[in-house]
Amino acid sequence: MSRFSQILLSFLTPILLCTSVVYAQDTAADEATGNSWIQERIGKLDGLFGDTVELMAGILFADFGTGMPVIVAVLLLGGIYYSFYFGWLSLRGLKHSIDIIRGCYDDPDDPGEISHFKALTSALSATIGLGNIASVAVAMGTGGPGALFWMVLTAFFGMASKLASCTLAVMYREIHPDGRVSGGPMYYLEKGLGAKGLRPLGRTLAVLFALLCIGGSLGGGNMFQANQTLEALGTLDPFFVTYNWLIGLVLALLVAIVIIGGIKRIANVTSRLVPTMCLLYVSIALFIILAHIDKVPATFAMIFSQAFTGEALYGGFLGIMVTGIRRAAFSNEAGIGSAAIAHAAARTHEAAREGMVAMIGPFIDTVIICTMTGLVCLLTGVYSDPNLVGKGAAMTATAFASVIPGSGVILSVIICMFAYSTMISWSYYGERSWEYLFGDSSLLIYRLIFVLFVFLGAVTKLANVLDFSDMMILGMAFPNIIGGVILSPQIKARLQEYWGRLQSGEMRRYK
Repeated sequence: MSRFSQILLSFLTPILLCTSVVYAQDTAADEATGNSWIQERIGKLDGLFGDTVELMAGILFADFGTGMPVIVAVLLLGGIYYSFYFGWLSLRGLKHSIDIIRGCYDDPDDPGEISHFKALTSALSATIGLGNIASVAVAMGTGGPGALFWMVLTAFFGMASKLASCTLAVMYREIHPDGRVSGGPMYYLEKGLGAKGLRPLGRTLAVLFALLCIGGSLGGGNMFQANQTLEALGTLDPFFVTYNWLIGLVLALLVAIVIIGGIKRIANVTSRLVPTMCLLYVSIALFIILAHIDKVPATFAMIFSQAFTGEALYGGFLGIMVTGIRRAAFSNEAGIGSAAIAHAAARTHEAAREGMVAMIGPFIDTVIICTMTGLVCLLTGVYSDPNLVGKGAAMTATAFASVIPGSGVILSVIICMFAYSTMISWSYYGERSWEYLFGDSSLLIYRLIFVLFVFLGAVTKLANVLDFSDMMILGMAFPNIIGGVILSPQIKARLQEYWGRLQSGEMRRYK
């Protein structure tokens, strides 16, 4: 198949799938116009797509009688392995990570496109979002207060996964003559495994990752975000639902303005948007926590006392790794490998340094923000409301409104900000994967497709398309963790060499 044919196929396939969902929604209209033949074919296509989703779910969530889905085991065991293998550098290096983010080691002459801080905010903009609002509530509604303990514990292991993948991203990135950077799992899987004499395996894993990333970027990282933006706005005024096509066009335009400028423009937006939306959300949550400060000690005691019940264990894993984080695959995407694409563009010549920056992402995303969401739900008592079990965003909104009347408007604004930031960051992830497969000459095609899908996400009910795309994001963990574990000796050697120079005082500080 020629490269043009491959691009054309990649262009047509997802559009046909999404079109099937659009048309399948309005059965009555089709029957009224006599298009029963079209409806029948669309129904078969949608059914076939549903079978594909079911097949992927069967593979990813198979537990072989252990009670732990395969994908959960891969993500968790990968984080545990890295944590112990690297000597818990992900925790020992926290202070140094903050110093890097503050710019203490920024050399303006280093190769790359964006600063350490902007690389972090670009990655965080893709992870901080609806998972922080909804998945925590789902976890505790299912497994009780103890689920929050497992969420935080998993995040600590996830920090080591981020450390590994983002160190590799800088080690094997490509810097073009114009200064533009291409990097991420696609590159370190092919190059790194190729250097170990495993080029066929590396190439296979790299292509698999890139394909999964493109699919995930168009669905979970795009259409779902646009769809949730419409739902959030719809709670404020029916106008937004009635004129969803107009909102879809506005969203598509806002996304297009940013993504056409590449990672530099994306980073400029996220470096302002991410701190703002985090500060707003954390401030409201902190206000609610302080309003119930007398209950905080007892709440923490309840979390720990219930952490080891079977219900809490299952609920925590369910909320983090399966149900609550289908959009962002793990909330902080640790082990998925997507964040490595953004961190590869950092301005640095030290691969280990960028890994140290990246590892703080799960700490901010889950240990801080998700913990605050969990405490709000526990302190206000809404987690035990049977009418809210399984309704993550609704549970969190109810908790907010119980203390701050009218806070639903603020939460809706926050959701829109989260969704927008996620879309622009995931566009970059998909774009770099597209470039890896088809070359940079066709990047405009991907950007046009991405903007089109923003509109589609705003005006359609997404059905199986989102189930499929979210599982593609989860599936990215397989090639990333497999390749990363094989390459872990190189990562460890680079980290040890860097940490040794830091401890000896050889590392130059700029402020």
